[in-house]
Amino acid sequence: MESLIIILVGVLSTVAFYLLLSRNIVRVILGTAILSHAAHLMILAMGGLKIGSAPLLGEEAETYVDALPQALILTAIVISFAVTAFILVLAYRAYQELGTDDLEEMRGTDNE
Repeated sequence: MESLIIILVGVLSTVAFYLLLSRNIVRVILGTAILSHAAHLMILAMGGLKIGSAPLLGEEAETYVDALPQALILTAIVISFAVTAFILVLAYRAYQELGTDDLEEMRGTDNE
């Protein structure tokens, strides 16, 4: 199962880098969001997909699931949501001021 998730992380990273290299600012924002999701899946796969009981004190279970990767992913999801919202607002404001969403036109110079 971990190998399937690692392949999915590779596909998501490839799509994200393709979108990041685009000239359209909305595609760049979507690329950063997809790349953050790929990072979340990578952290989950690195923690291992184990089957066990909840890590509670007083339980008589033999195996416990490590809660640290899930806590890191939850924190990363909140941070990536905030960053994506900020970048979307910034892109919308830039579109209002400049009238374009093309990154090359936003530079203000012709292609070199």
